[in-house]
Amino acid sequence: MKYEFIKGHRDRYRLQSMCNVLKVSRSGYYAWKNRSPSSRQQENMELLKKIQEIYKKRRRIYGSPRITHELNEQGIGYGKNRVARIMKENGIRAYIRKRFRGRVESRPNEPASPNLLLNGKQSDRVWSSDITYIYTSEGWLYVSAIMDIRTRKIIGLSMKNRLTQELTTDALMQALKQERPDKGLIHHSDRGKQYGSYAYKTLLKQYGLQSSMSRSGNCYDNAHIESFWSTLKKELVYGEKYKTRRDARLSIFEYIEVFYNRIRKHSALGYRSPQQFGMLLNAT
Repeated sequence: MKYEFIKGHRDRYRLQSMCNVLKVSRSGYYAWKNRSPSSRQQENMELLKKIQEIYKKRRRIYGSPRITHELNEQGIGYGKNRVARIMKENGIRAYIRKRFRGRVESRPNEPASPNLLLNGKQSDRVWSSDITYIYTSEGWLYVSAIMDIRTRKIIGLSMKNRLTQELTTDALMQALKQERPDKGLIHHSDRGKQYGSYAYKTLLKQYGLQSSMSRSGNCYDNAHIESFWSTLKKELVYGEKYKTRRDARLSIFEYIEVFYNRIRKHSALGYRSPQQFGMLLNAT
């Protein structure tokens, strides 16, 4: 495996330097290189090519479990341990950027709604909403999203230059028009003033949604959407330097609509994308 590593990194490092670090000889490397590879080695080389193709296609954020599932979908039935070993030997790993940072916090101007998720309500009839902010050279871009907890799909999205009431209502209206939910569905959020306002609660009531809010200071009550923000920032935002808010909007929209909702595999969904899982639910 040392020789395979050397061969795969000849374009980046000097041969003698790699031999010294790995404690092998140049003559041993050339003797190995000139030998015909075994059938097992040939299989591993072909598998490595497939892994590299998926890894690059999926933004370099897939680890061995997701890559294994994608290989299996292509009819390439290798075990997860073998995929993980080959990835490790070739320095391929999920690219996680920086740690997740803070988010918007604010006080409501209306009494908070009770936390309906603590009362045994059906968790498959819940929308979760939250706000975060993205730095650009022009200033902050505020982002509001609504997630269908059952499918993990982002069904409402709004991005604006200022933290206004329209930021959240626009995301809500997009979700309502797209999903047309039955009455009684739970809308869960934190206690931010945009969600606690009279206008927002009136809109929820108008469409028959039940307002639910997290307990004070307890981020775990809204864990699904919090996890989404963390994923968005680790997989996309922290690797970018947005010059304008427009650049950030386009980048975030493309990530969510093209990749996250339709392609990105979720372990909680049986390694399906939100859209694939939703289609499976509708078919049953």
